Amino acid sequence: MKNGLVLSAENVVNWCATRPVLGAMTTKSDVLGQLRREWARVGRTSEARRAFEILNSRHPSLGLGSLNDLCDVVKLLERGGGRCVLERAQIVRALLEESGDATIHRALLQTLLPGIVSVCRQLRFGEGIIDDPSETLTMALGLASELLVDWSGESRQYAAPDILSALRGRLRRWLLKEKAARRSLSYFEAHDEPAREDSPLLARLVSFRGSQYERIARITYARVFEGRSLRELASEDRTAPGSLQAELQHFAVRHLI
Repeated sequence: MKNGLVLSAENVVNWCATRPVLGAMTTKSDVLGQLRREWARVGRTSEARRAFEILNSRHPSLGLGSLNDLCDVVKLLERGGGRCVLERAQIVRALLEESGDATIHRALLQTLLPGIVSVCRQLRFGEGIIDDPSETLTMALGLASELLVDWSGESRQYAAPDILSALRGRLRRWLLKEKAARRSLSYFEAHDEPAREDSPLLARLVSFRGSQYERIARITYARVFEGRSLRELASEDRTAPGSLQAELQHFAVRHLI
């Protein structure tokens, strides 16, 4: 999709990493606040107005004619927005049908923010698996955005509950992979002796030479096969140890396990 409004899971994590980290709950508020501020701008653009006109013309039964843009649609979907539960469900259904448009996709994601936070809360923000609850939230945002891409154009009577239910499953699977990754890497966190050079992992890491993952593969090699400390590698890479550890874990989950 155009305009960079569709957020992949990896992009959301990277995007949030550029925001100030002032503690778990503060970071969570910063992420949501940043998305809301961004939407207040994006939802009023000429693209958002054109997308709204298309939405209104294709779904006249929704009675959106008095609105001006997608920001107004999102406000209408809030509690106290003036529409009953059934009417809100019909609007969300239409948004999903039209979410091939980037601004409508973004409007739907914005509408689902409270539900996405609720899903994270149900899974305790990955307590015992993820150190920083905001990391779980940012991953949930990315997974939700990817899910909207997968389901774009579908007509679902209960679109919002269906999306959030599917998100819960995807987020739970991600947490289980993170848990498995921590177990597989825990040995190297506790011991500094290098792994065997004939390990099948070595061939896998070598295969990333020349790719976009060469840097993190090289750091993984140094950590696992050379037994170098995380703090030392983070210093050389000019990143925070916690951030580098999270990046190593994501790389292991996505490409090594």
